Amino acid sequence: MTRCKTGGLHKQVVRLLSVGLVVVGMVFSVASNAAEPLSSWRDGATRDAIVRFVTEVSDTSSSAYVSPSERIAVFDNDGTLWAEQPMYFQLMFAIHRVEAMAADHPEWKTREPFASLLKGDVAAALAGGMPAIVELVMETHANVSTDEFAAAVNDWLATARHPKTGYKYTEMVYQPMLELLDYLRANGFTTYIVSGGGIDFMRPWTEAVYGIPPEQVVGSSVKTRYEVLDGVPTLVRAPEMNFIDDKEGKPVGIHTHIGRRPIMAVGNSDGDFQMLEWVTARPGPSLGVIVHHTDAERAWAYDRDSHIGKLDRALDEGPDRGWVIVDMKSDWREVFAGPE
Repeated sequence: MTRCKTGGLHKQVVRLLSVGLVVVGMVFSVASNAAEPLSSWRDGATRDAIVRFVTEVSDTSSSAYVSPSERIAVFDNDGTLWAEQPMYFQLMFAIHRVEAMAADHPEWKTREPFASLLKGDVAAALAGGMPAIVELVMETHANVSTDEFAAAVNDWLATARHPKTGYKYTEMVYQPMLELLDYLRANGFTTYIVSGGGIDFMRPWTEAVYGIPPEQVVGSSVKTRYEVLDGVPTLVRAPEMNFIDDKEGKPVGIHTHIGRRPIMAVGNSDGDFQMLEWVTARPGPSLGVIVHHTDAERAWAYDRDSHIGKLDRALDEGPDRGWVIVDMKSDWREVFAGPE
């Protein structure tokens, strides 16, 4: 009896130990998966190329090692970190500003592109092309203080919704790109935005959404003047362009604002071509990444013929230049970060 009981007890102990080991294994597996970088990226050549580059430049024993001070990555914003369809989100903000400011501008009722916007005809308003858009942005973004403009941006972002998804615009950010930003920073990179969008439009919210503080945002700008208004020192945005941070302007903007040539550049359109070209021409290791919008079901599919985010030259020349082309449909498990 004693022998039988001992044998039964032994079997129970073995069984409990086995269950315990399975549980422990599951815990370690969950922890491992949680710690795995780029979890919204599918396994494959694209993810491998990014991880390999980051590993090599951050490994002190690697011949490709780059010191943290030089470990700089720059990202376009529109179409790269967040969506840009059906039109640039800053343009959506400008349209909202027309509606909000209309009572103070009765002349807009008969002046284009404002008259068409006030009638709800966005297509007619934008038929004037870039001149109409520039006029629209200048009128709605200038002659206010930088503080007033930042408050207007934040108020709009808090309430406005994307017409297709119903998400807030700050929820229309790409989850895989948020993970890439985190992954780079965890490996000693400093991350910057280098965008054709307005620098003062982005700075109020990029730290909360991307973890990128305002001093690490490079963008297009209007001229700004210093005034003392009612005894208060104030910066006022003037209705005149100061710098356009697009195409050839992006390397210039990087040099002016950052002062170091990055080792990694990420974009999604031919507007980013010169930035990637300049970054990947540096001596030593570098990486260029292009996000190709191929997912019509979860987002949008567009490239060569798009009126927004046109991707043509970079799509043709990128592979020969060693740039990584991200196929959104194939390489991303998830697309949008979505509601918090």
